[in-house]
Order: sequence, then C-alpha cells, then structure tokens
Amino acid sequence: MPTVLHIAGLAKTYATGFRALDGIDLDIEQGEIFALLGPNGAGKTTLINIVCGIVTATAGTVTVAGFDVMRDYRQARSLVGLVPQELATDSFETVWATVNLSRGLFGRPPNSTFVERVLADLSLLDKRSSRIRTLSGGMKRRVMIAKALAHEPRVLFLDEPTAGVDVELRRDMWELVRRLREQGVTIILTTHYIEEAEEMADRVGVINKGRLIVVEAKDSLMRKLGQRRLTVQLQRPLKTLPAALASWPLELAADGHQLVYRFDSHAEHADMPALLRQLDVEGIALRDLHTAQSSLEDIFVDLVRTEARA
Repeated sequence: MPTVLHIAGLAKTYATGFRALDGIDLDIEQGEIFALLGPNGAGKTTLINIVCGIVTATAGTVTVAGFDVMRDYRQARSLVGLVPQELATDSFETVWATVNLSRGLFGRPPNSTFVERVLADLSLLDKRSSRIRTLSGGMKRRVMIAKALAHEPRVLFLDEPTAGVDVELRRDMWELVRRLREQGVTIILTTHYIEEAEEMADRVGVINKGRLIVVEAKDSLMRKLGQRRLTVQLQRPLKTLPAALASWPLELAADGHQLVYRFDSHAEHADMPALLRQLDVEGIALRDLHTAQSSLEDIFVDLVRTEARA
C-alpha cells in the first residue's frame, strides 16, 4: 500500500527548552490502523498537533499524501480528521449544524446524505436537532467523531478517543473504525486502553521522551518481545527449588504453592514437556497448569522501563 503519511526528522523544542519530539521518522500506509502508545508527556499529542497544523515543528518535514503540512497547509489539512481528547464544540448549536459547519470549513460541498450516514453510524441521527449542551458526555464524544469525519478525511487521528466513555460508544466506534479502514481511511490512534490497540492495530509505535522506541507490526512485536508463562499449581508447597531445576528459568510464587516458568520461542529451555517430566522425576506433584501469552501492555511497560534505564 502507498505511504499516506511521511514524517522525517521531526523535532519540537518549546520556548522553555523542553524537547517534546526528538528526531521522529515514521511512514504510515494508506488503510492501516496504527497505534501510538506512550506514557503521559511522551510526545503523542505534540506529534498529532504538528501533523494537523496546530503546532509548528522546530525541524523536520511532514507530508500527507504528498502535501507538506507547512507549504501546502490547506491541501494537507483537508485530508486529515482529528478527534482530540478535549470536548470542543459550540454548546448552543445543534448536532446537525455543528457537523455540517465542520464539513463546510474544509471546503466540502453540502452532502446531507453523507452527513446522515455518519450520524447514523454513530447513533446520533435521532439527536440531529438537539443542542450540544443537552447531550451526555458520551454523546458529545460521538459528535466530535462525526465532526472529524464530516469532510471525508483520508487520515483520521483518534487521540484517546474512548477515555471516559461508555462501553456502547467504545463498541460502536471500533465497528466504525473497521468500516473506515475497509474504505481505505488510515487510522492513527493513541490510547491508554492498550487492549484496544492489541485488538485493533496493524502496527504499533511506542514513543517515550519524544523518541520512537520501536515501530513494529503488532503480531511481529508480540512474537519478538512477548513471553509465554506457564504457571504450575503444586499439591504441596516448596520451600526452595531442587538443585536439578536450578538451570530452568523458574521462580517460586504464592508462598511456594506455584512454580512460574517464563520463556520465549528462543529460550534455551522452552520445552514444557521436558520440564514437566523433570518435575515428575523430582516427585513434585501437580494440581493444575495454566499458560498465558504476554499482552501488548506487558511489552509496552517493559520497553518503557528499558528506555528509562538507558
């Protein structure tokens, strides 16, 4: 797929001397869902704001479908939709007027059929005549999404889009995201709900202290950095590990009632049957077994911790 967003050498230093971004290089393909993860203050929102023309970069270039966000501001911005963290609407306007105004601001001709479809997709059609101030917080969030989609962008930024919203909106929004991707729209999301990134994203980028630590296909990242964990419930607790098990990456847990074995596909002793046979030889009786794969959240935490120690 062609590259729709190209970022090269992007840096941002504020007047205070704070360096929010430090040499970001990133290419995002048309039609992919890209999750940008990072702790608070890592630079996620600054990056989004530069692409959307809200903040000016100190150095580097950003192009959207070949249009430079500085030199070709109008063309580049017309291709980008943004759902910010903050709710920012005219509370005295109706839903219909707000969404149509947003479409007009980007030079799009009136298209009531398209706007109705967007509102219907977000369960807002029956609220089209309601004033924004009368809506619940979740409904206001839906309006923000509708505004971002009103001008039919090719790239959609979702900055913490489900923070503080109800389960129904979260489900509806991800269904909408999948439909948008099928239409070729590129989705870039930041989220603290890492399970959402794990479920939705094609690729994941981790940013910390203004630098991209890793950019990787989600499945590849899980294979490379994700650990598997075998938890063995024991019938009788152990005070210490037998000497014959010393070479295995095992730890005692739950006051000796559990053995925890962590490994990856490249581990020297990634052979569970051999371990279970050795436990039997040592006369260690088992009550239960449980295996689990490290989540994207586990990987994210490990990456940030590693970066902090560097």
